Amino acid sequence: MAAAAAVRLRPLTPLRCIYCHSRRSSGALLVSMASLRSGRLVTMSLRRAWRPSQQSHQICFHSGCFRASGLSYRKCSDPNVKAMGRCFVTASLALEAPATDAATSAYDAGQIQVLEGLDPVRKRPGMYIGSTGPRGLHHLVFEVLDNAIDEAQAGFSSHIDVVLYQDGSVCISDDGRGIPTDLHPVTKKSALETVLTVLHAGGKFGGDSSGYTVSGGLHGVGVSVVNALSERLEVTVWRNGSEYFQAYERGRPLNELSMNKLPSDESSRTGTRVRFWPDKEVFVSTTVFDYQTIAGRVRELAFLNPKVTIRLKQEDGNPDKARENVYHFAGGLVEYIQWLNKDKKPLNQPISFQREKDNMIVEAVLQWCADAYTDTILGYANSIRTIDGGTHLDGAKAAITRALNTLGRKSKIIKEKDENLGGEHAREGLTCIVAVKVPNPEFEGQTKTRLGNPEVRKLVEQTVHENLTEYLECHPTEFEGILTKCIQALKAAIAAKNARELVRRKSVLKSSTLPGKLADCTSNNPKDAEIFIVEGDSAGGSAKQGRDRHFQAVLPLRGKILNIERKDEASLYKNTEIQNLITGLGLGMKGEDFNKDALRYHKIIILTDADVDGAHIRTLLLTFFFRYQKALFEEGCIYVGVPPLYKVERGKQIHYCYDENDLNKVKKGFPANASYTIQRFKGLGEMMPLQLWETTMDPSRRLLKQLTIEDAAEASLIFTALMGDKVDARRELILNFASQVDIESLDL
Repeated sequence: MAAAAAVRLRPLTPLRCIYCHSRRSSGALLVSMASLRSGRLVTMSLRRAWRPSQQSHQICFHSGCFRASGLSYRKCSDPNVKAMGRCFVTASLALEAPATDAATSAYDAGQIQVLEGLDPVRKRPGMYIGSTGPRGLHHLVFEVLDNAIDEAQAGFSSHIDVVLYQDGSVCISDDGRGIPTDLHPVTKKSALETVLTVLHAGGKFGGDSSGYTVSGGLHGVGVSVVNALSERLEVTVWRNGSEYFQAYERGRPLNELSMNKLPSDESSRTGTRVRFWPDKEVFVSTTVFDYQTIAGRVRELAFLNPKVTIRLKQEDGNPDKARENVYHFAGGLVEYIQWLNKDKKPLNQPISFQREKDNMIVEAVLQWCADAYTDTILGYANSIRTIDGGTHLDGAKAAITRALNTLGRKSKIIKEKDENLGGEHAREGLTCIVAVKVPNPEFEGQTKTRLGNPEVRKLVEQTVHENLTEYLECHPTEFEGILTKCIQALKAAIAAKNARELVRRKSVLKSSTLPGKLADCTSNNPKDAEIFIVEGDSAGGSAKQGRDRHFQAVLPLRGKILNIERKDEASLYKNTEIQNLITGLGLGMKGEDFNKDALRYHKIIILTDADVDGAHIRTLLLTFFFRYQKALFEEGCIYVGVPPLYKVERGKQIHYCYDENDLNKVKKGFPANASYTIQRFKGLGEMMPLQLWETTMDPSRRLLKQLTIEDAAEASLIFTALMGDKVDARRELILNFASQVDIESLDL
């Protein structure tokens, strides 16, 4: 410690205790200096805080926190330290230098691992399915389902069945050609076993030897990944007048491929059936499939493939919970867009067209609505939803803007002195679906969220521009209505320009126009910073006192914010609470490309009371974020804080319970004759700052729910039904979901 003891110390402002994260008078702090040379931690009690040299680290504790931290300490025997005339102690368990020896520093060929077969999938499942949470779990179903759809796109299948069994398994079957079962010349195994156990083995790589002209599968890893991540998988194939069967356990075959001849009346049967049980060792959070999530994907596949009928069924011992739906839409994309806009006021009939060129097929449909102020643009490539867009959507957007500006100038509705419509103005109220079929699509990753083929953009842009221009010229009344709405959007944007300038920031975390009620954090790194949006000044006061000021900010809202589902852009920027949200979060302007680096906080936490009003405020905020900047959900920035519902006190013991199940578990842990009290929290303002920190704000103990979007179209419909001005749509939504509500859990 000679290096630290020899330096000249200088006064510093009060410090923060690293154990409890709060600041108090510096006289209550133990200031610790850790020498980088020795790796020891030396602590001294001072009236003022001091900073050691650059060769040392400074660590601060309150006296009580030092004892609570569990660090052992002893008097320092270093003569150089004693010479300073202060009371020093050395903590023996902190900042010890890592031990190094020949065993740990050695790095040779023996430490290079080679993963074979399906081992890479089980080692790094997230690389193949995105995550091991609910999204990755459902991706298993979609991989098998997409294989069945590929058979339909090739013209060999017309019926697909998806069954969710009560034992947690899923079965997908089709009436296609069936997976080949003959001996593969390279692997010397059956072709069925090859595609299920060998990565990058399949019939969809293109070329003369490919089994498909157009397919969603590209890499030959889809069904083999499902096999690797399943406790058990059973596959049945019907072809050549026989039935073939084989079972697998975590990717390894349990038996040889068996064959049984079909009866003469079934000898012409063909198809494939795959049933699998997800592996609980991989999907540790849940292995329960959500019917609505799968139904959303099945529905859009039925819209995209009008010649296919898909039956979705959920089996359950309780007849009330068993469900079954059949999806078949002969109208294709036109019927799809009518379903999306069923609760809106269309300005035009669906504009639908299709074009085939260079073995590529482009199909699109467009419709503007008078009572919508955002756009809904969906892109598909070979029936795969490209949620992150791609060249096909880039081409469509450019064509729409160019066509409207050209026709507007030609018709003299847009004057020479007027500025052109921007993309966000031309697309206001637009619902657009673009589906392309490409022989060799270039997707980004196995989850296929973005299309990258440059030749697709050129074809889509040319097709959309020519057909949209022709339609609007032939329907002048509809064209005038569409262009009038677009010009109104432009004028509203200009009228709101002054208010929108409030969100232009000098830097990411510095601005002179931050909301007055915002209690900002001291961190300058948005990746570490988080903000709590709370309901009212009472909850805001508790949150401000209980938070960690280093990385946690608090923004109290006054009551319920504006429902932007029913308002245009000009009204949006005139609302004070909306302005505070935009400015405080650094959201930028509506319609701009999302830039996560411009956000002031990468974690936005909605924290409302556990009552009906709190749920309404939360829904209003989610509506705002979804309509104003949908990318916040896609980037994983939106969270919902979950405060406890109950506080149970028994003597000096305090338990916080987040739901009825937690409460029942705590009560069962008490003796039969135990005396205890239960407090039901109705609002965050009832909680003391320390309680709020311990239960809702402390990162090590709190419960947060991250909100993401699996189906943007379905989410848009839900927001329109819940927050729009159509009462009938809201009533229908309530009736459809009424059977899934637990009456006893309602806050009445």
